[in-house]
Amino acid sequence: MLRTSSYTIYVDLPGSEEEMLLVHTYTGAFDRVSRRVATWVRSLEAGRPPKPLYGEWTPEPSPAVADDEACRPTEATIEVLHRRGYLTPMSREQEEEFFTRYVEKLHALQLRRWPSYLFMPTYDCNLRCAYCFQDHMRTDSRFAHLLRRMTPEMVDRLFAAMPKIEALHGIPAEATPQLDIGFFGGEPLLAANRPIVEQVLRRGRERGEARFWAISNGTELDAYADLLGPAGVGSVQITLDGPPAEHDRRRVYASGEGSWERIARNVDLSLERGAQVAIRTNVDRTNLDGLAALAAEINARGWDRSPNFSSQVAPIRASNDKTDASTTLDSWELDRRLTAMREEDPRLAVLGRLDDGLRQQARRIFARRGLPTFKPSFCSAHTGMYIFDPFGDVYACWEKTGDEKVRIGHVDEDSEVRFNVDLRALWQGRTVASNPVCRKCRYNLFCGGGCAVLAAGHAGGDFYRNYCDGFAHRFRASVAEAYLDHAEGKAYMDRPDAFCDL
Repeated sequence: MLRTSSYTIYVDLPGSEEEMLLVHTYTGAFDRVSRRVATWVRSLEAGRPPKPLYGEWTPEPSPAVADDEACRPTEATIEVLHRRGYLTPMSREQEEEFFTRYVEKLHALQLRRWPSYLFMPTYDCNLRCAYCFQDHMRTDSRFAHLLRRMTPEMVDRLFAAMPKIEALHGIPAEATPQLDIGFFGGEPLLAANRPIVEQVLRRGRERGEARFWAISNGTELDAYADLLGPAGVGSVQITLDGPPAEHDRRRVYASGEGSWERIARNVDLSLERGAQVAIRTNVDRTNLDGLAALAAEINARGWDRSPNFSSQVAPIRASNDKTDASTTLDSWELDRRLTAMREEDPRLAVLGRLDDGLRQQARRIFARRGLPTFKPSFCSAHTGMYIFDPFGDVYACWEKTGDEKVRIGHVDEDSEVRFNVDLRALWQGRTVASNPVCRKCRYNLFCGGGCAVLAAGHAGGDFYRNYCDGFAHRFRASVAEAYLDHAEGKAYMDRPDAFCDL
C-alpha cells in the first residue's frame, strides 16, 4: 500500500493548466508531470504537518478527490513515482524516522570536512551604519575594550591551534591542508590592519593550499592593492547601499561624510587586480526605489562586464534599536519586489536576487549538469566555521561575535583550544532533524532550517527553532522560473559566486 511521501513538493508552472512539477526533498528528484497525475499524488496525502512556529505554510489547493479508477495513472507511472520517492510504503512516522537518520548521516559527513576560519583583526570600524548589528560596539563606551587590534603573537597562536581543531573533525594530521580563510570585522581591511592580514596570508601559505577572502566595507582596500587577486585575497564582498547619494546617506564615517567615491575606486582597483568582487546591497523600504539608479551606475562604470563581478540584494533585519522594523522587508517580499522591478526595467538584472542560488541550482538540474545541493543545516556555523577574534575567543557565528555568552571556546597562550563543549555541540548539532517542525517540512533539505540567530530573535532566545522567512513561496517561485527559462531554451550560465552565504 503506497501513500504520498511527506516530502513531496508541488510546483505550479505559470501559464500551464496541464502540467506542473513534482520535487522530492530527500531523493532530489525533479519531474514534470501532468496535472492529473499531480492531483492523484496529492489525493493520497494523509493530513498535513503541523503549523510552523513562525509564519505560515505555503497556501496550496486542497487535494482533489481522485480515487476513481479514471484518475489513477498507469501501473508503470505509479512505479516511476515510487522509484523517484513521491510514493512510499512507509507510514508517516516511519518515513520521519528514516529521514532523521538520513539527515544525521549527511550532517556527520559535513562535520568531517575541513573547517573554515575567519580572522577578525579588530572589532573597530571606520563607518557608522545605523542598521549594523555591531553598532553598539563603536557607539557605546561600555564596549570600548573590544576595539583593540589582533597582535602578531595571537595570529601565530591561532595557526598553531588549527590542527587541533581539524582533529576534532576527523582530519588526519598528515592530510594536505585545504584552508578556507576569511577576514571579518568590524572592518578587517583597515589600512592599520595590514601587518596582521599579511601575517595571516603568510602563515596560511606556509600550511599549504589556501583560499583567502574578505567581507569589507571597501573604504581602504587601496592599502592592500598588491595583496588583491588570485594569489592573495581572491574575493571581496563589498556593500553599496544604493546610488551615490543614497549610499552616502546610509554608510557614513563618524564625521557624517559619505563613503561612495572611495569604495567605487576600490571596486575598480579590485577588479583590475583580478579579485572577484561581490557587491551586496542592504535593502529596506526606504532605499528600494533607488535600485534602478544603482543598476545604472554599475552599468555606467562597466563593473557588470567583468567576469569577476557579481551583485546581490539582501534584506535589512531589525538587529538593533536604531532600525525601525516597519521599514524592513522579509526575503520573500524583497524577491517579489525586485523580480517585478526587473520585468519593468531589464537593467536591474545586474542586481542578483537573494534566491538566485536556488534558481541556478534548478537550472543545473534541468540542464542535466548537476544534482541538488542538500542543506541538512542552514550555514557553516553548524558544520565547522571557527571565528577568531582579537582576544583569541572562538565563535561559531559572525553575528554573535563579541558576546561572551555564546563564544564556543578560547585559544590560550599555549595554543590549546578550550572549548565550551556544550555550546559547541549546541551550534554544531542544529539540523533540520533536530527541530521537530523542520523535520516534518517538505522543503527542509533545500532550506536548512533558516538562520539560528533570526530564529532565536523570534523564540525567546532558543535558536533550535525554524526561521521560515517565506521559504516555501521562494522555492516554488524560483523552481518554476528556472524551469520556464529552461523550456524556453535560455542559455544556462554559471557566474562566479563570491558571496559569503555561510
